[in-house]
Amino acid sequence: MALENKPREKMFLQGEKSLSNAELLAIILRTGNKNKNVIELANYIINKDSQGIRYLKDISIEELCQIDGIGLSKAAQIKAALELGVRVSSYKPQKYQVKNPWDIYKYYMESLRYLKKEIFKVILLNTKNEIITNIDVSIGTLNSSLVHPREVFIEAIKRSANKIILMHNHPSGSIEPSNEDKKITKRLISCGELIGIEVMDHIIIGDGVYFSFKENRII
Repeated sequence: MALENKPREKMFLQGEKSLSNAELLAIILRTGNKNKNVIELANYIINKDSQGIRYLKDISIEELCQIDGIGLSKAAQIKAALELGVRVSSYKPQKYQVKNPWDIYKYYMESLRYLKKEIFKVILLNTKNEIITNIDVSIGTLNSSLVHPREVFIEAIKRSANKIILMHNHPSGSIEPSNEDKKITKRLISCGELIGIEVMDHIIIGDGVYFSFKENRII
């Protein structure tokens, strides 16, 4: 392999954005196995599953170690690099101000998109639309019996929140709101009006996409 085509040297010359997924993984692996050079091994790992590089998020260290040429050390390096990427992407600065649904999506997407169960959250905002905190209200398929107004608004009242945003994920990756989603939203908006806490939006997080009730004029 020509020196300028080796992943590490290519990164030095052209920057990390010039590297393919396989080249980035090859830098982590450092060496291949007896049958494949490091680029071939990286390509094999990435293409081992139909999801491509995405499946590495869920693969275990034990499963990685079943691949010829991957031992505990390399498996740990891969998982550590992936987790570091997730943490950087989901870093939450203090006094994060929400100006539109995209801000919520950016703030929470990495922590929700890979979950296997639905989680319904309530995001509490102050008068400047800065996030105070978020509360997990229910885990599992949403229905109106699980998402009770008392559980939604009790922390908002305690923390003197001015507004709230409803949010939940769809593990399927789809962002189409269900009839139950719409029913819950309508009910909570009505309750918020009674106690003087505005429900600004309801946002559904999918796999790299989101749905805003406000943007789609459902509320």
